[in-house]
Amino acid sequence: MTEVCKLLIHMRHPEVYQQLGMVPPSGFLLHGPPGCGKTLLAQAVAGELQLPMLKVSAPELVSGVSGESEQKLRELFELAVSSAPCILFIDEIDSITPKREVASKDMERRIVAQLLTCMDDMNSQILTNQVLVIGATNRPDSLDPALRRAGRFDREICLGIPDEAARLRILRTLCRKLKLPEDFDYHQLARLTPGYVGADLMALCREAAMSAVNRVLLEIRGQPQSQNLSSTKDLLSSVAAATHLTSSPSGNTRELWHLLLLLKNTEKLSDEELGSLSILMSDFQASLATVQPSAKREGFATVPDVTWEDVGALQDIREELTMAILAPVRSPEQFRALGLSAPSGVLLAGPPGCGKTLLAKAVANESGLNFISVKGPELLNMYVGESERAVRQVFQRGRNSAPCVIFFDEIDALCPRRSGLESGASVRVVNQLLTEMDGLETRRQVFIMAATNRPDIIDPAILRPGRLDKTLYVGLPPPADRHAILLTITKSGTKPQLEQDVSLEEIAFDERCDCFTIHAFINSKVCLPLQTGHTYSSGSIADLRVSKQNFEDAFKKVRPSVCKKVRKCTQNRCCCSPSN
Repeated sequence: MTEVCKLLIHMRHPEVYQQLGMVPPSGFLLHGPPGCGKTLLAQAVAGELQLPMLKVSAPELVSGVSGESEQKLRELFELAVSSAPCILFIDEIDSITPKREVASKDMERRIVAQLLTCMDDMNSQILTNQVLVIGATNRPDSLDPALRRAGRFDREICLGIPDEAARLRILRTLCRKLKLPEDFDYHQLARLTPGYVGADLMALCREAAMSAVNRVLLEIRGQPQSQNLSSTKDLLSSVAAATHLTSSPSGNTRELWHLLLLLKNTEKLSDEELGSLSILMSDFQASLATVQPSAKREGFATVPDVTWEDVGALQDIREELTMAILAPVRSPEQFRALGLSAPSGVLLAGPPGCGKTLLAKAVANESGLNFISVKGPELLNMYVGESERAVRQVFQRGRNSAPCVIFFDEIDALCPRRSGLESGASVRVVNQLLTEMDGLETRRQVFIMAATNRPDIIDPAILRPGRLDKTLYVGLPPPADRHAILLTITKSGTKPQLEQDVSLEEIAFDERCDCFTIHAFINSKVCLPLQTGHTYSSGSIADLRVSKQNFEDAFKKVRPSVCKKVRKCTQNRCCCSPSN
């Protein structure tokens, strides 16, 4: 909003630019993911300044007759100049201004050229010309480069995915007219909605209102009270006939029955009944399962629901990650005061199943940052140039979603070691990744994390300082950490229920657990009591417990997924990596 206000000064005070003898800004481009508020911001500009707004959807300018599209553009700019001061807003401008070298039709090239000419003609007129052109798109890279130069769209303003503080302000704005409890916790709701843009939050409020209506009306009007129908019996029989239901519904059928009764009941609600109608936090929590954020729909993950409590161990690595990622986000002033720059990236290396991905999720959750999860092989494409474009899109989305963590899982598949004899897609992908990590474009508050169990085959250029400059070895947990992990997984021995003779500490310090991956171990132990015949009887679920004998049987059946040789080899590879 600060950037927009600076560009609007000439709309109220054109004499300032006249005194300086300078042409005022002609317009700016709004870009960002769908639903982030580009159109709303343009409308707010016109409404705040109380200026007439010419709103045009770009596809409306396209015509099937040759030359008519260009004529519409000329007439539009002539109308804007005659209506000055005014704002000309072109929505979805990318649909009529593609790059001319890839345009499939001559008409598309002519429309781009005509728009460029109209904007230049408007700038060349007298200095009192008070027309501001605003363009909106969610695909800025598809615009013709000539349109994005200074003198046409002087400034490009990115509306990214809102962070937690921005979501809090958006929720307060959206909910100011809703009936909520006085002690409604906006902070908790903002914390529960990572990755949501403004349109997603509006959909969430709408869904929560529907949930509240259904909840309250089913409580108030669970039974028919209509005076327009002859009797309750007639109402029930009419509903049953319409739905082919029996007279004694149950489960989901009962809910459908009550909803149909409400729809057939034409009596208005009384003031007392309306007084109890309000939206609770439980309604919002229930709606979170149905409203999916836009970022997730496009294939990007949001903040996971994994916390430090779910990790249970790896205390040293957690402290390193806290200093590398959480500290620059929470205390940027201290870093600037000391002249420190945040670490560019962190590589988590270690045997499979040791919690590398779990750590990355916990860091993103604990910091409240947006989280983009990229599985290394999924960026590779058989067509020339598509893999590199996918890498660019990931980093562009990270910049738009800043502050953000980009997590590359199995990064060894994406950037293998290059040699002088190799050429092809893999080399180009590595080069593109290197360029995005520390190229000409800065990636402020975009943190990179990667995980691999083969650090020896990663290209050394990725591991140099300035890129993935910190390598952390996530090894198999020692006995004390195994005990903490067992307590975390079993919820301190309450899920599953343990017999009195079971000691998690003894199991954790058992030498047979040296190379175990804990998740597979505990799942196997939980399944063992189900293999006994008596647990299938009805009414015995509450008595289902894991005994010491079940653990002993598990030791005989479960084999470690990481042998000592692999463990030692992986540790040696990490110690010999260039970053160490």
